[in-house]
Amino acid sequence: MPVSYKNLQERRLTLLKIVHPVCCGIDVHKKFVVACIASTDERGITTYKVSRFSTFTGGLVKLSEWLLYNSCRDVCMESTGKYWIPVFNILEDVCRVTLAHPKYLKAIRGKKTDKKDARWIADLFKHDLVAASFMPPADIRQLRDLMRYRAKLIGFASSEKNRFQNCLTVSNIQIANVVSDTFGASSMKIINSLLEGSDIPDIEPLLHGSMVKKADDIRLAVRGVVTKEQKEKMKVILSHYHGIEECKARLESVILSLAEPYARELELVLTVPGIGNPFSAIAIISEIGADMSVFTTAKHLCSWAGLVSQNNESAGKKYSVAISRAGIYIKPLLVQCANGVVKSDKHPEIRGRYLSIRKRRGHKRAIIAIARMLLTAIYYILSSDKPYNPDLFRKADVLPKNRNITVDQAVSFARRFGYCVN
Repeated sequence: MPVSYKNLQERRLTLLKIVHPVCCGIDVHKKFVVACIASTDERGITTYKVSRFSTFTGGLVKLSEWLLYNSCRDVCMESTGKYWIPVFNILEDVCRVTLAHPKYLKAIRGKKTDKKDARWIADLFKHDLVAASFMPPADIRQLRDLMRYRAKLIGFASSEKNRFQNCLTVSNIQIANVVSDTFGASSMKIINSLLEGSDIPDIEPLLHGSMVKKADDIRLAVRGVVTKEQKEKMKVILSHYHGIEECKARLESVILSLAEPYARELELVLTVPGIGNPFSAIAIISEIGADMSVFTTAKHLCSWAGLVSQNNESAGKKYSVAISRAGIYIKPLLVQCANGVVKSDKHPEIRGRYLSIRKRRGHKRAIIAIARMLLTAIYYILSSDKPYNPDLFRKADVLPKNRNITVDQAVSFARRFGYCVN
């Protein structure tokens, strides 16, 4: 007698160990969620209860009451867009919620319905076959949300500055070729004077400091043609830019107040080379949290942040081993810090490692290796509650005293640390 695919699938699942005898799988959507409770008895027979709830707060409260009524405290759901967040917030206090990436819960195409998806999630979860996503505490999640919004505001402000510079270029105001910062105090005084109607303003009273000696060049640079339309556009851009800066300042005050309980952790992170801005330290804590016990090793943390190579091998052949796309917020920040620290001679243990890898693999791979090095240092700093110690990295690069090396090896060793050998 032929066996159906459904029966074959159920037989395979029954052979696995039951980790969660009573659990629930939730298929999350925008307007509703479908929940399926899987209850497994002592004989290994599983019964299912399926129900649908609205995503309004009242519906989610009914979902939590339904779970408690059926003695279900273990819940698994996929992270669908932002729709999972309200569900997680309601169930977090009453259940042990496991959040999973949708790619680990994807059902077979052609056999998908909302009820089947919820049941499939419950079946996987009862056998503990779901890889849980990292979920920091609620206060860290709030800090993470504000820090990510701050990054967006910084991007908006940079876009407005670029638009303003484009208007100056169109009007042939070449002040950017003379000064280092178009939005500096002296530059903005000159530009505001131009926007108020003066074709060639009196330059000297508007300058201060080192700008005075550039007065003649600035006078030539501001000889352009600013139309009425361009003036109005630049006024709107400046107004928007100042509004964004004001909003960012208000947001930063809230962020600093939220980060006060983690003052010790922030102080430790600031000892890491390349991380000198307090908001950079806050951004790192908001992404990885302050408790490193959730990551088994430093390699686990680096893999979560997308700083390690992927495994892609089949039939004995290794294919692309590029880093993953994970860590879209923390990875650019660490790369930015790494780019800053490798240019300095204050930390030879990092610069030497960078120069050694860059010579063999190029700048991009080398800077990712330094970013991973920084994140590894942060992991051990937070785990041991001790500040950054450069000696721990220097020991790995020091040759034994009783080892004999050739002249070529000595030259190679010197070049590895950036020395020029003729």
